[in-house]
Amino acid sequence: MSTLANSLIADTETIKNLLVSHATGGRANDSEYQQLRGKLVKHPLVKDKLPRFLTTCRNLDEFWGHIKGLAGTYAERRTILWDAFNPVLEFLEQLEHAPSDTAVTETLTAFDEATVHATWSAALERRTTNPQAAITSARTLLESVCKHILDEQKIEYAEGADLPKLYGKAAASLNLAPSQHTEQVFKQILGGCQSVVEGLGAMRNKLGDAHGQGKRAVRPAPRHAELAVNLAGAMATFLVATWHARNESGQGG
Repeated sequence: MSTLANSLIADTETIKNLLVSHATGGRANDSEYQQLRGKLVKHPLVKDKLPRFLTTCRNLDEFWGHIKGLAGTYAERRTILWDAFNPVLEFLEQLEHAPSDTAVTETLTAFDEATVHATWSAALERRTTNPQAAITSARTLLESVCKHILDEQKIEYAEGADLPKLYGKAAASLNLAPSQHTEQVFKQILGGCQSVVEGLGAMRNKLGDAHGQGKRAVRPAPRHAELAVNLAGAMATFLVATWHARNESGQGG
């Protein structure tokens, strides 16, 4: 179970209950609201999933002006707030039961929040609702990680290079190519990683939403998308961890 997810759930539930209390005649601590709001609106895991009014209402006076204009009765205000917080809480509850998602999220956020983490978040959100898009995002995630690593090392690559070629260059720069090892077990494991990457590229071409589909096109199920996203997340984390380890040991390019 994810400690990070639990902490975010607790903070989100607390601020939701605080706002419900304030909207229905109870007493609420404005400094507590501002502290919790500050944590949540800056957190990369949830900042894009919070109710819009939480990002615009910086204190309880501003929130009061917002909620009283939406509904006149306490019952209506409770329903509005419960519905507004449900999406982010459901998202966090899914992470609570999938700690690997949170571990990947933390690693990729630290590596590159703007592009890599954003692509990972899109892949997570689409696994069940849009499997084709999730598969495309899974491949894009690995492409982005490989390009970032190559850029950091000033290694050139063709603009239109496909995922297997990008991975091949990035893996070689990190000493992860099977041909760079003599121990059979390492050759086998790293060869398996290479096969996973090639499979993700092929899956995206066959099942993703990046190309037009004919009448007989195969439609991926959520389980196919979950497999693709989980594999991409594991490979991306492995590449980032290896990149950091080589930099820390002074072996980075």
